[in-house]
Amino acid sequence: MLDTLEPVLLSTGGFFLVALAAKWIGSFFSQYGLPYITGYLLAGMLAGPFILDLMNGEDAENLRYIDELSLAVIAFIAGSELYMKELRNRLNPILLNTAGVVVIAPILIGVALFIATEYISFTQDFSTERRLAVGILGGTILLALSPASTVAVIKEVKARGQFTKTILSITVVMDVVIIVLFAISAAIAGALIDGTGIEPQFVLMLVIDLILAVLLGVAVGNIIGWLMSAASMNAYIKMLLLLVLGWGIFAVIHQIDVLSKDAGFELHLEPLLVAMIGGFYVTNFTQYRDTFDKVLHDVSPLVYVAFFTLTGVALKLDVLVETGLIAVLLFFMRMISIFVGSFIGGTLANEPLLFRKNAWLGLITQAGIALGLAREVAVDFPRLGDSFATLIISVVVLNEIFGPLLLKFALRQVGESNLPEEDQHRALILGIEPQSIALARQLRLNNWDVVLADTNPNDVDHIPANDLDKHVISAITEEGLAPLLDEPTDAVVAMLDNDNENLEAIRIANNTFNVERLIVRLNNPEKAQKFQDEGALIVNPTVAMVTLFDQYVRAPQSAALFMHTDPSYDIQQVIVRNRDVDGLLVRDLRLPSDVLILEIARNNQTLVPNGYTKIRLRDNMTLVGPPSSLQEVAMRLGY
Repeated sequence: MLDTLEPVLLSTGGFFLVALAAKWIGSFFSQYGLPYITGYLLAGMLAGPFILDLMNGEDAENLRYIDELSLAVIAFIAGSELYMKELRNRLNPILLNTAGVVVIAPILIGVALFIATEYISFTQDFSTERRLAVGILGGTILLALSPASTVAVIKEVKARGQFTKTILSITVVMDVVIIVLFAISAAIAGALIDGTGIEPQFVLMLVIDLILAVLLGVAVGNIIGWLMSAASMNAYIKMLLLLVLGWGIFAVIHQIDVLSKDAGFELHLEPLLVAMIGGFYVTNFTQYRDTFDKVLHDVSPLVYVAFFTLTGVALKLDVLVETGLIAVLLFFMRMISIFVGSFIGGTLANEPLLFRKNAWLGLITQAGIALGLAREVAVDFPRLGDSFATLIISVVVLNEIFGPLLLKFALRQVGESNLPEEDQHRALILGIEPQSIALARQLRLNNWDVVLADTNPNDVDHIPANDLDKHVISAITEEGLAPLLDEPTDAVVAMLDNDNENLEAIRIANNTFNVERLIVRLNNPEKAQKFQDEGALIVNPTVAMVTLFDQYVRAPQSAALFMHTDPSYDIQQVIVRNRDVDGLLVRDLRLPSDVLILEIARNNQTLVPNGYTKIRLRDNMTLVGPPSSLQEVAMRLGY
């Protein structure tokens, strides 16, 4: 036992140091706009047998358990990303676009790879059946996409719109479809390589394999649900148990394969399919999807470093140099194939011509799933081994580098990138003095377009605020305010010293220009009722200060949040404009775990939501959370 365990522990210790270096190299690459994964692969290559020889083939075999648990986590993530309630409103165009790519692209890529096997040293002596197996496996793997990279680009360029939503949904659905197709392709390739042929008995066994994979996946999903339900369990313990479960999937399926072979029939269950179904089940059929997402979010960075570094160690640099030109040709053939498939799919889905011409550009990026499947082939098909994986990985790296650039170009072409914030508001502040200037600057920090105005020219000219848009108005009349309110304005803040002028401004803004938010700084409390009759929100400076001090005494944390003294959290209002979430329950929104909905304003009513509150278009939601998470929610809800 110890003799077996000792080399594994030694390899693990050495790999830990390599992985630390890989983490640093990945961070360095990211500073120059390159993907983290490229840095991890490079670190593994440097540590591998072809350069520094810090790790060799024996170490890679000892670390097979890292491969397995990492692949399981990648499959969990792929399954968890397919949340059916978010896709229901546009499922038909998503499926038609996906079908176009899935039907056309594997054939064209597979044929190209089949032809290329005549010119690759490690496949030149293969039989026609084995070359066909290479084409089938490669054509399937090279179709995988990268939802994570797509999301990163969308966030970077602040893209919004129907094209953006559809492309992101296709990438999510495609990864799930590819894992299913890979299970079928691997079975077919195995039959071709072993020379058993594809007979009716093979088809029957393939159907049995898929049914058993679904049943095992549901069982895995229930186990994960049970782990996530343990409220008292430490988050790190949950992460560890999830990793153990991922490794256990591979171990159990290996034993099933061995036992079935001993019994006279061979089952070939695909562990990635089982893990993917488990992740899909937890997300769609249990109440623990948020906890599951949080655990996956926390564990995935560690898994990615370990997996892609180990993948780099296994790369055969001699094959990489030899097949470089073929990898480039396959890269271009993949792009052509995706263009043809997406154009046909878009035509069937009645997508506009602009969508059909640019959709393929958003479907190039590859990363985790493709690399994972390549490593799976290297292990399951020793006759293809690391040489096949190296060829596929070289194509994946090209797609990983150029895919985000092409997606950015596509988003610019359809006019959905770098859009101004759809929830960017405009405010008119009446009265120019230190408080109003401070308010204007604070609003501008939160992406508001702010206009300051006053009837006193001296205030406008002499108060230093050259960074703000200041105006002089002749009087508080409809004619005087019209030039400032001719653009859609979300809020009018009356901070003049004269309450009569403030009241007249509020009346004009309310009755003539239909401004939604009316705020007044009250000078004389006796005027409060008149402002309330106009629907204005009243800020009484004296009462406001007393209330603020009271809040600091009784609930200092909430007061600090309101006063923005804690930069790690903020309060934001988002108007729901994304039709895909219309009718969803709050519990089904999949908000980041660190974002809380405080209230929902709808039809002049304020709702304190719970998990079963339905979201409606034009709901005005008040959220609290870290600024980065609030931005993510705003992009998801506020299209």
